[in-house]
Amino acid sequence: MIDFQNGSVFKLKKVEDAKFNDEIAPLLIDGESVLGCYQDVRDHVIFTDKRIISVNVQGITGKKKDFTSLPYSKISAFSIETAGTLDLDTELELYYSGLGKVKFEFRGSSDIANIGQMISRYALR
Repeated sequence: MIDFQNGSVFKLKKVEDAKFNDEIAPLLIDGESVLGCYQDVRDHVIFTDKRIISVNVQGITGKKKDFTSLPYSKISAFSIETAGTLDLDTELELYYSGLGKVKFEFRGSSDIANIGQMISRYALR
């Protein structure tokens, strides 16, 4: 489970959407589609058109996984931070009423403006 008190941070990079199809398919509802997948060393985050699914890979073998569903409809506020001259990482912070903040940090050339637009599209309905 995401630690909402400490605002979990992931160092994510874009990966092929199909990479986690077998793992995520059983969790998706009818009509839900994957919009983008990002991964750090073991953990990963999948953006769908309904929610963000955060996957925390646990244990030595990585067979145990925690899937946290973060629906766009429950976001009360969010912010994006673009890359700078020396700091090339970008950030997305999501605030969930009654739960706290979730922070995702993206490495390198992630298109944070596109991610922010995607969050807006689904959270502001």
